[in-house]
Amino acid sequence: MRARGPAGHHDDDTSLALFDRAAAAASAQVIAHYSTSFGLGARLLPRDMRGPIASIYAMVRVADEIVDTYRGEDAGDVLDRFEAEVHRAMSGRFSADVVAHAFGATATAVGIGRELVDPFFASMRMDLTLSEHDEASFAAYVHGSAEVIGEMCLAVFMNAGKGPAPVDPGLRAGARRLGAAYQKVNFLRDLGADAATRGRTYFPGIDPDRLTDAQVAALVNDCREDIAAARSTLDGLPRRARTSVATTADIYEDLLDRIASTPASALAGTRVRVPGLTKARHALRNLAGRTATPVAP
Repeated sequence: MRARGPAGHHDDDTSLALFDRAAAAASAQVIAHYSTSFGLGARLLPRDMRGPIASIYAMVRVADEIVDTYRGEDAGDVLDRFEAEVHRAMSGRFSADVVAHAFGATATAVGIGRELVDPFFASMRMDLTLSEHDEASFAAYVHGSAEVIGEMCLAVFMNAGKGPAPVDPGLRAGARRLGAAYQKVNFLRDLGADAATRGRTYFPGIDPDRLTDAQVAALVNDCREDIAAARSTLDGLPRRARTSVATTADIYEDLLDRIASTPASALAGTRVRVPGLTKARHALRNLAGRTATPVAP
């Protein structure tokens, strides 16, 4: 089998290019079914970034579904097999798992290595063994489940269509902060569901049944600081990537506003959402090049 080139998973157009395209299309279906916010952000990207971002999301989603939705007795084995397929695809070899195959093509094309992928799978394994976190395990979990995902997406934004290249450390720090913010906002939104259906509590020292307004305010402020730090680096992104990221950041800040206005006593029993029309307004405003302003629900 020939080695793959930077523009595609394989050089042999006559035999494997169709499978590459089918694998990419499968990843696009995953993001379309599972995420309105990131799906919207992806649609704002140019075509050469859109597919690779979908492949990252799909790989992450499949692993997350194994530990969060399936949760069978053999979930660890299923996760191990999926990780092995991802590694196989990243090494340039064919994978019968279309999501792993598409991610492998993206990883090779933009320079995503095992230093980002391995911490992700380590965090997924934590979900199979840990129900509560201390400060150290929480930091490790957020790094692997979110910060490295931000770096993967950044590699696409900066290297799509160009080939692997080092990325500015300041941009990498911003990508990590934004990934961490999104993950922590999701934890806040899903406090009740994580505790009730999965038996997990992510924030150290936080009991969803005894949550206070002061605790919520502190957690919201921590997320806001991460997003603000990430926003300070957005000028370094290509224009359409900047529009996409700014839109998702606006959506998550909107979600934070709604969480902050929900009484702590009700937060565990309420899944706060940003309406689809409001998300569209955020996208339209960023496409028009205007800065963020409050958007009516």
